[in-house]
Amino acid sequence: MTLPGSLSRRAFLSLSGVGAASLLAGCASSGSYNRPYAAAPAYGGPMTIARPPAAGSAEVAAMYGEMVDGGFVIPAVPYERIDPRYYRQRVIDPTGQPPGTIVVDTPSRFLYLVESGGTAMRYGVGIGREGFAWQGTGVIQWRQRWPKWTPPGEMIARQPELAKYSADNGGMPPGLTNPLGARALYIFQNGEDTLYRLHGSPEWQSIGKAVSSGCVRLMNQDIIDLYDRVPNKARIVVWQ
Repeated sequence: MTLPGSLSRRAFLSLSGVGAASLLAGCASSGSYNRPYAAAPAYGGPMTIARPPAAGSAEVAAMYGEMVDGGFVIPAVPYERIDPRYYRQRVIDPTGQPPGTIVVDTPSRFLYLVESGGTAMRYGVGIGREGFAWQGTGVIQWRQRWPKWTPPGEMIARQPELAKYSADNGGMPPGLTNPLGARALYIFQNGEDTLYRLHGSPEWQSIGKAVSSGCVRLMNQDIIDLYDRVPNKARIVVWQ
């Protein structure tokens, strides 16, 4: 698929400043969900669903039901309270990117994993203010199951109670309350860590919204699905 010129320029903008990137390592939320999704930008056009899951169907219930992973019991998501557009679903690929590429469409609150044959797996995401601080292309250099979380010094300065999770103290152990959730995918650019993450979250209320803090979050069930599909060293494109 040939992309409009405006899309190509958006998709290949470089890192918007080291200062902005330094905010990203926290990837935590303060729990504010007051900003709804932005309307799909003009370059995206109407979305054609190849195989939409029906709200209330057994398929959706299975996707977002309780699951055991890594010794943790992940609670079921009350998916009936989430806009069905944000359910995991296979769609006609709108990105024009090669198979295996991850595309984060920040304005529309969607993440795509491009497949062969003209389709993509689409996931609903929540975006924190740090999620608006980076755009461009990179590589998923590192992936981790049930990661530790280490708040950056800037976050600890604002919230001293987080000092117990500092790097010197070993970070927050993996678990259901860990801000990075069940999986984390770490984005590098030109061999350097951007401090920008794709990660899981139990805060299903934040999907489709801009929250007060964080990178790009998916429901834990979705980040596990994405993790299992993403090829090694996958290319990632982030649109703002």
